[in-house]
Amino acid sequence: MPSAWLAFYRDNAPDSQGRFLSQIVAWDDARLEAVHDYIQWLFPLPEPSAFNPDAPLLTNADIAAVRADSTVQANLLAALQRMLRYYGLTPDTEANPKPWVCPADHNHLRLTRILRALTLLGLSTEATELHGAISRYDAVFPERTKRFWREALIAQTAAR
Repeated sequence: MPSAWLAFYRDNAPDSQGRFLSQIVAWDDARLEAVHDYIQWLFPLPEPSAFNPDAPLLTNADIAAVRADSTVQANLLAALQRMLRYYGLTPDTEANPKPWVCPADHNHLRLTRILRALTLLGLSTEATELHGAISRYDAVFPERTKRFWREALIAQTAAR
């Protein structure tokens, strides 16, 4: 039986709030900023979320399934592209304001999660590219934040 996260990522089942992946990816930037319990579904980790107790936990079985499922891979890339547009990190959005480019912002935690999830899910090239894009603003971020981002690129999963 597929995990709740895989069913969500295949767009066959909703998250714990009744939202489907396709709906979340279609949200506008204001909603992506205002809602705080979707990012753990878009980019799961093996550890429980401190902010969303209903978030799925990424398992080794999920990781293996992603690598073998072209639908989940395509949906993961679509979710990443949506978040890149939200952060103003695509060619068509790079001129947009970037409120997250400041010393402290909740989006830094989201970016850490995205980097680590991509790495765990076998998309290390995309994680490295994202890291390169956010590193253009390194002068603004505290060293601790930059260290979290670097460490996310070498993420290891706990066996589950």
